[in-house]
Amino acid sequence: MTSASPLAGRGHGGGPLPGIQDGSRPADIPAGGVGRRSVRVVARSLFALTKPRIIELLLVTTIPTMLLAQRGLPPVRVLVVTLAGGAFAAGSANTINCYLDRDIDAVMRRTSRRPLARPAPLAVIRPAEALVFGIVLGAAATVLLGLAVNWLSAVLADAAILFYVFIYTIALKRRTPSNIVIGGAAGCFPVLLVGWSAVTGTVGLPAVVLFAIIFFWTPPHFWALAMKFRDDYAAAAVPMLPVVAPPQVVARKIVFYSYVMVAATLALAPYAGWVYAVCAAGLGGWFLAEAHRLQRRVAAIGGGAAPAAGHNPPAGATAAGHSPPAAATAAGQDPAAGAPARAAGQVSEGACAGVARPSANPAPMRLFHLSIAYLTLLFAAVAITSLLPWGSW
Repeated sequence: MTSASPLAGRGHGGGPLPGIQDGSRPADIPAGGVGRRSVRVVARSLFALTKPRIIELLLVTTIPTMLLAQRGLPPVRVLVVTLAGGAFAAGSANTINCYLDRDIDAVMRRTSRRPLARPAPLAVIRPAEALVFGIVLGAAATVLLGLAVNWLSAVLADAAILFYVFIYTIALKRRTPSNIVIGGAAGCFPVLLVGWSAVTGTVGLPAVVLFAIIFFWTPPHFWALAMKFRDDYAAAAVPMLPVVAPPQVVARKIVFYSYVMVAATLALAPYAGWVYAVCAAGLGGWFLAEAHRLQRRVAAIGGGAAPAAGHNPPAGATAAGHSPPAAATAAGQDPAAGAPARAAGQVSEGACAGVARPSANPAPMRLFHLSIAYLTLLFAAVAITSLLPWGSW
């Protein structure tokens, strides 16, 4: 779930599909417009709207959750149906998100290749078609989970879709820097609570702890990405924390949430066993070292750049959850002085550099990619220790 999900993992935008998102015109689309669309091209575009790389990470965490709930391998039918229903639910939320955010996706270079962000003559999918597709996926997830697993899982999956669409995408994303903190809860429902309830029929305390792990993992993961592409979010007037706060503040919050996340992973140890506890402690120490490394790099650089090109939030609007003034969004003007804001390419060397200086500071993207590896290894430890005949306290 961008992050809010919140598990925006490496799938925040995803990689381009050949001939669809790489800026070229597919061979079966006429030069003058869409014309007659082949089933293959339409299917690939619809698939891209689901953000498959995010779904991939969701499934990586769902399977270990089910193994832990079962204390072994759950029935194959329950496992397969839960994964399919969870994928449909996540795909529904992501598709509707693409429908609602198609205007800002077109502005942001990182997301401008998404099917709905393409200019009308080259668009393969119409907005109404994407919306219908997203709703159908959500309905399919509900029916599949409800009839083949249990209705608690179906209700939780629906809650995740509604939370991601209405709370994160509509209510939070364009209004507050706390968007990814609160909205990240959407990414915890399908991978943890749904997986746990599919096996047990209830939501137990271990499921809540697993929920907390993903919840507190999401801000460091996504803020690292947003530090790299700060100029993108600034151009789209989306007040992600790196847009409205100095780099030092962002790095400090990343470290804080990292400690809370590691504490949450250790809170699972009484249930998961001592083997998991050893793995969680080692992985947690590694992640905290990387978070502090980012903080030191930001401090060494100085991070004295303005919050973002075209944004000059008032004092106190950095970390307190305030969005920048409307006059300082896309107009490119400094609301205090009325002078043009600094050009996107004039950000300080390495200080949350965005697309204008993509290689200026690799540290945020290092932490972003390592956060995915960390989560994958952590849940691999959950899966392995759930299958071991030993390792309990």
